[in-house]
Formats: sequence, structure tokens, C-alpha cells
Amino acid sequence: MGTWITALVLCGVAALSIRSMRRDKKKGKSIGCGCDCGHCGGHCHDRA
Repeated sequence: MGTWITALVLCGVAALSIRSMRRDKKKGKSIGCGCDCGHCGGHCHDRA
């Protein structure tokens, strides 16, 4: 029973994490960007 509860909690955390990353991507944010376009030349914003 404890294994199932742990698995459900981990799945919930993963789902929330994915949802947060999708929302950030829609807003133009990226994990790898950091919004320092002087560093990357703005290439990360071309893909958004």
C-alpha cells in the first residue's frame, strides 16, 4: 500500500512540474535561457 501511495505522490509531483514547464514555455521563458540575450545572441527566443 505504501508503494502505491508513494508512486501516486511522485506522479503528481511530476505532473505539476511538467505543467509548470509548459506554462513557462508558453510565456516565453525557458530553463536553459536565463533571458541573457547578450550571452546566447537571442537564439533561444527564436524557437519559442
